[in-house]
This record gives sequence, C-alpha cells and structure tokens, in this order.
Amino acid sequence: MKKYKFLLVASNFYPKITLNLLNGAQKYLKKNGHTFETTFTKGSLEVPTKISMKLNKQKYDAVVAIGCIIKGETDHYDFIANAITKTLLELSIQNKLPICNSILTCKNIKQANERSSKKLNRAKEAVEAALAVLED
Repeated sequence: MKKYKFLLVASNFYPKITLNLLNGAQKYLKKNGHTFETTFTKGSLEVPTKISMKLNKQKYDAVVAIGCIIKGETDHYDFIANAITKTLLELSIQNKLPICNSILTCKNIKQANERSSKKLNRAKEAVEAALAVLED
C-alpha cells in the first residue's frame, strides 16, 4: 500500500473529545506508516478556513476535519454543522482530494464521548474513508 501524507485539522473547543478523536486518527496513521501534520483551531467553524489556508501552502494527499458540536437550545448548532459540511465538500471537490469530516454533531456530551472513544472513533473512520478514496 502506498504511504500518504495527511493533514489533521482539529477544533479544541471540547479538548477531551478532540484529543480522543485525534489520538484515534494519529495511532491509525502511524500504525499503517502514513505521515501527518496536525494543526488546531479554537472552534469547529474555523476548521474549513484553516484547511483552505494550509492547502494553499503545502501539498497533502488527504485531510481529516476533527471536532465536536453539541446541540444547545438555539438553531446555532444546525447552521454551524451545515456550513461546515457544505464547505468541506466544496474544498474537497475544488482541490480534488479527500477531505473527510469527523466533526461530531451530538445531542449531548455523553454521545460525544461515545463517538470519540477507542471503541468507536469517528476520526479513525474518517482516515479509513480517505484511504478508501485514495486507493480506488
């Protein structure tokens, strides 16, 4: 299998969730001999912008967006999640490379902890999805 260079862009708004997700992605990449660069943003909405800025400066084979949005009492959650998803897809198509979304959209912190655990790590799954696109 070819070895790829990944960019991992993580929001550290929920640091414990982000760290769990990031660890899952990084361990999987290391185990399979891929290289990666990790960079952070304060919030999830800034992740696509950081990806765009990094892609203008350096070449990567794939990107994984990492973070967590937890539903509150307003519609803000929906607007943020939709904007991120749409922008990541546009960036992926424009740059002709897999940009996989592992920004969790959860109802509560319990759900976020489950989806970022070692057993069920959505960032690791995003890496696997990117590799599936690259290997096709």
